[in-house]
Amino acid sequence: MNSKKIYFASDVHLGAPGIKNHREHEIRFVNWLDSIKRDAAEIYLMGDIFDFWFEYKKAVPRGFTRFLGKLSEITDSGIPVHFFTGNHDIWVFDYLSSECGVVVHREPVIKQLEGKTFFLAHGDGLGNYDRHYNFLKSVFTNRFAQWLFSWIHPNLGIGLADFWSGKSRDKNNKIYGSHYLGDDKEWSVLYAKDVLKKQAIDYFIFGHRHVARKVSVGPESELIFLGDWIQHFSYAVIENNRVELKYFNSEV
Repeated sequence: MNSKKIYFASDVHLGAPGIKNHREHEIRFVNWLDSIKRDAAEIYLMGDIFDFWFEYKKAVPRGFTRFLGKLSEITDSGIPVHFFTGNHDIWVFDYLSSECGVVVHREPVIKQLEGKTFFLAHGDGLGNYDRHYNFLKSVFTNRFAQWLFSWIHPNLGIGLADFWSGKSRDKNNKIYGSHYLGDDKEWSVLYAKDVLKKQAIDYFIFGHRHVARKVSVGPESELIFLGDWIQHFSYAVIENNRVELKYFNSEV
């Protein structure tokens, strides 16, 4: 039996203004990465790992050295690390792939893992359930808009991004909170059911909602909300041909 496991985590939000102790926050996640590297076949980081990230031609945001170093150590050892861009770190370009060796994904991915079909995505902007956000995302991913932003000095650009990030988080918390809204109100669940009308998927793995929960979306299909590393410190792992949702309890 293969003893290697496949791990998934999302919504760490490194550098988020509301986090009281940024060093402890980063170290906790790095400790988790350190704890799983011994039996990891692959690691999937499913978006919003950074609260904000923008790569200028000659500069990247300050900080995150422990995390970036651990990423490099893991990929140097031969373990593939997949990084899905989220709505907060949508402006990851080639730095993480060239310097840290990760595989960057900007769109959902459907692939076979351990003999099962997985639909992997951060979870933002799926389908047409939030047209306002889908429009904003189309602007943020526009190459010309990115080029214009790159001309803003990092001190100002990152300051503006932090402000926008905080406003966006406050709005989402007010509307959705971090609690499950119900099968008929969660857009990710509705989207997964739409996908299942066209093709068979065993597992959907999503972040974004800061909800740690397994939801049945079909007779033989499950959606796993990965939770976050602000309140839940949760992750998913494939072991014994099942996806289990777990929690990391290490103290910093």
